[in-house]
Amino acid sequence: MKSQATPASNTTYVVLGVPVSAVQIPGVVDRIEEWIARREACRYIAVTGMHGVMLAQHDPGYLGVLSDAAMVVPDGMPLVWAGRRLGFDLPRRVYGPELMETFCARTRSKGYRHFFYGAKPGVADELARRLAERYPGLQVAGVCSPPFRPLTDEEDRSIVRAIEDSKADIVWVGLGAPKQEVWMHQHQGRLSAPVLVGVGAAFDFHAGRVPSAPEWMREHGFEWAFRLALEPRRLWKRYLVYGSEFALRMALEVLRSRGGRPPVDLASRAHPNPTANPSERIPDA
Repeated sequence: MKSQATPASNTTYVVLGVPVSAVQIPGVVDRIEEWIARREACRYIAVTGMHGVMLAQHDPGYLGVLSDAAMVVPDGMPLVWAGRRLGFDLPRRVYGPELMETFCARTRSKGYRHFFYGAKPGVADELARRLAERYPGLQVAGVCSPPFRPLTDEEDRSIVRAIEDSKADIVWVGLGAPKQEVWMHQHQGRLSAPVLVGVGAAFDFHAGRVPSAPEWMREHGFEWAFRLALEPRRLWKRYLVYGSEFALRMALEVLRSRGGRPPVDLASRAHPNPTANPSERIPDA
């Protein structure tokens, strides 16, 4: 087993206490390839938008999970806008489904072994089949859709063995936030795969189970409206409650910065006594 990784050095900016890498998709692909080539440790990438940042405001444990990631990349226009305001050149977001597709397209002839972990039964299998069909030469190391409940210790060990036996170079994790980031954080030291990437809904999008928003909506900050219209009961809190709170907190940060005051660490005030396992406290909103 390789030693646990420390976060790689990146140009970063901070959004409400969350360090975000000022990168674009080609740069993320380059970094993943570098880590695979070096194979010195297992690292994880959190593909995070406004939702993940807001979860971190209410859970210092989850803030720690994001802070320990090798990269937190801006999958959401609010994070891109925040970076632009600080002077970073961020023409586009790092959209999780596009990151997965770009990596597969650029590296299909290099023999990297992909493991797909997450989503509902059958989704990971369909995802792997479609990607292998779309990108001839893509090597599927394995797939696993875990039960939608806490795993037993034996089930967890079995999944770790399956990933290890597959000799995966990259593990794509589609459990949704915050579960996928917590899982990557907890398993980073138990896996020898060089890279874990949490891409959430990319599994359902590429497997054809859920339609993706039109590009113009994704690139101009309106994807939330499309997804809310599709799944209002599941996503209303994420976009209406957390979205409003995010806007308020960011407005307060702007006012403080103009007044010359240091930003307030709001996350540390949310739960002064966090429990050991952040996944037990935050549902997948």
